[in-house]
Amino acid sequence: MVQATWVRSGAVVATAAALLSIPAPAAAHEKWFVPGPDSYPTEWAFVWRPLTLTLIIAVVAAAAGWRWAARKFLPTPELRVLHPLGRLVPYVPRLLAVHLGVSLLAAAVTGHFLTHDLEVEHLVGGSALLLVEGALGVWFITGVRLRPAAIALALGGPLALLVTGPVGLLSAMDLLGVAVFLAFVPPSDAAFGRVEPSAEALRRALLALRLGAGGALITLAFAEKLANPALARETLRLFPQLDVFALVGIHVPADTFVAVAGATELLFGLLVISGALPQVAVLVAGIPFNATLLLFGGTEMLGHLPVYGIFLTLLVYGSNPRTAELVRWLPVPARRAAHRAALPTS
Repeated sequence: MVQATWVRSGAVVATAAALLSIPAPAAAHEKWFVPGPDSYPTEWAFVWRPLTLTLIIAVVAAAAGWRWAARKFLPTPELRVLHPLGRLVPYVPRLLAVHLGVSLLAAAVTGHFLTHDLEVEHLVGGSALLLVEGALGVWFITGVRLRPAAIALALGGPLALLVTGPVGLLSAMDLLGVAVFLAFVPPSDAAFGRVEPSAEALRRALLALRLGAGGALITLAFAEKLANPALARETLRLFPQLDVFALVGIHVPADTFVAVAGATELLFGLLVISGALPQVAVLVAGIPFNATLLLFGGTEMLGHLPVYGIFLTLLVYGSNPRTAELVRWLPVPARRAAHRAALPTS
């Protein structure tokens, strides 16, 4: 028994080490820092290049293998050293609401609605929309009776973002995922917003959160890199510090870097959606998200606040033995669920 535990723990460490040994290009939002980002055309032909397509297939296979290995061979939670974080479980909705509220308030002050892609000051009624956004931000920060605010944002956000088209909507899925989570599991009126939701409500809330965060990462992987290599090339030209390969003495063509960067972001999105090994996934994905703070500062930090909140949520729930299994829950077809129920329990 002890030997098996050591083997499983060793497998977790080996998996993390393998991922960390791969240079992970920084995950900055190119459109936030490149002048005239909308002037760069979509180029789907780049996706079908042999290198790009091979990387996409490889990361999809890696994500599937990641979830399979987690279910078959590894313990839950996978990193027992992080068990103390699990004590924060009752307070996570309150912490997540603060992340969302500050992000909304910062966006309203800078004239953007939810996403940096949508400047609304020049639109008819834009100032009113910013006022509503700022008010929602303050509401989420207070933590008082948040379910109506969360539902309003989850339903109203997509309608407003339709102005920017599907890419703008999909790139803001992380914020909308947080809103849906808080609609399922809002903080209570108890001290520090302490809440003990049912397993059913929590697993659905976590699924919405994972789909939102993972969907946003996948969208950005294509919209700013894999299907828009010109924008990624310009970002690399303006900020050569992003080329982590050069930092370790490896010089690759710009298009190779773009393909690897996009595939890496795609991998992170798929790992978040899978919900498997959330502790390791969050720790690894957090490296590039934090690395860009050194280069882009406050703009990057405020823009990524919802993502940081999501990572904290997955890490805390994934570190508690009572909730870790809920983090990786995915709905199964009714026929498959009935088959599982019919299996003997002994």
